[in-house]
Order: sequence, then structure tokens, then C-alpha cells
Amino acid sequence: MKNKTQIKHPHDVVLKVIFILIKMFATRSEYDRGVNTFSPEGRLFQVEYALGAMKLGSTAIAVSTKDGVIFASERRATSPLLEFVSLEKIMEIDNHIACAMSGLIADAKTLVDHARSECVNHTFVYNEKMGIRSCVEAIADLALEFSDVFDTKKKKSMSRPFGVALLVGGIDSEGPVIWCVDPSGTIIKYKAAAIGSAQEGAESMLLQKYDENMEFKDAEVLVLDILRQVMEEKMTPKNVEMARIKVDDVRYCEYDEAMLETLIFSLPELQVD
Repeated sequence: MKNKTQIKHPHDVVLKVIFILIKMFATRSEYDRGVNTFSPEGRLFQVEYALGAMKLGSTAIAVSTKDGVIFASERRATSPLLEFVSLEKIMEIDNHIACAMSGLIADAKTLVDHARSECVNHTFVYNEKMGIRSCVEAIADLALEFSDVFDTKKKKSMSRPFGVALLVGGIDSEGPVIWCVDPSGTIIKYKAAAIGSAQEGAESMLLQKYDENMEFKDAEVLVLDILRQVMEEKMTPKNVEMARIKVDDVRYCEYDEAMLETLIFSLPELQVD
């Protein structure tokens, strides 16, 4: 007798495909829900989503020279009725430390408030200014609190990672330094760095034009020129924010509109291909 080939009914094939899809999405959803659960591929999806939120934010740049540290950030207005002054993307932590941010601003303010408290406590206990690395490590510790197990005797742990990255810089015993803190709690030291939606383009230009021995005035022009090239809108003194901390005058200083207007006027003309 000849063996008859069994033909599968089309409905069986469709049901099998649906079952596979349901299993796949159910598995992904399971790892999405747990912030401390690794997927079989070794990924933490919630942390990846937080990193994605940081990359959607406005662009911020920080540059260090032998004379100090410069911060610059764009201000995105979603409505003509919005006041640009309320879009604060660069903040003072201590008089020798500041930070620029990209991502969820509410999350950034929580981290900055924590850093300010740590600096005040350090000065009160040790009668000295807190080192920038120590300040950055304190920020990273708070950023990692989402991984803590809930304990009713302690303060409630964070339910999700912070959706923001910070460029923290200033002057300490090492001189002018810049550190980057991302939502995963990773800290990396830089001479010059960029974060936000145009991070790749800004860092590419920094690689070409940045020199750690450049004059402070040249660094001011460089930071603003790079920011102008990656911004979607025309740069004005209102939609950009700058701040600095210099070695010879260790204090946080914001650029007012008059200073920004002078710098923007001094920028080289854009080359049109």
C-alpha cells in the first residue's frame, strides 16, 4: 500500500502561526514588565527604553579646556505661547559644579536636587567642596535605585529608570572635568561630549574641531557653532542656553541674552553645499 501524504488544513497552519506570535509577544511582555529581569538575550528592556527617551531630548554639549568648562543646550518651544526662560536645561549643582541635561526634565530635577543635597552634606561634614566624581557617583547611585527591592522599612524604591542623561562638569582638584551619567547608571569621563537627539552629529564635529589646548573664547564659539549646525530652528539668544565655570573664577555663571547675541554674531557663516 502506498503511504498517503497527510495534507495540513490551512486553519491548522494559521493557528500555529498565531500561537507562535502570541508566545513571542507574551515572552517580550514578561521581560518588559520587570525592570530587574534580563531577557534571554541579556537585555534590560526598561533601561533601553530610558536610553531611548534620553536620545529624543534636546541636544546639549559640554566642553572642557585648560581654563574652564562650557555648557550649551538648545531650548525647544512646542508653542509660541511658551516662555523660553522656563525651559531650563543647564543647572547649577554647587558653585563649582553644573550640569546640562537631555531627556525628561522632571527626572533631571530629581537627580539635580539629590546632587545638591550631597554637595551640601559633604561641605558640612568635611569642610571642603565635594569632588565632581563623588558627586557623579552619588547621582548614579540614585539612578540605580530602580533595581532595589522594595522594603517597607525604607523609602520606596524607584519604579522605573530615570529617562534622562546628564553632562556634569566643573572645577575640582583635578582641574576642569566633565562626566556623563546615563539612565543605566553608567558614568564616563570626557574632555568634550554631547547628548540628545543630535548626539552623533555633534560628537562627529567635536572630533574634528575640538582641541583640549584651545583658548576659552575659541571653545565658546566652537560649542555654539556646533549647536547651531545641529539645531532644527534658526539660533537666537532665546532658544539657546549657555553657562560656564572658569578656573580663575570658580563660580557658576550663566550667559545672558546680550552675551549670547554677541557670540552668535561672531559665529562663522554656515557653508552651503
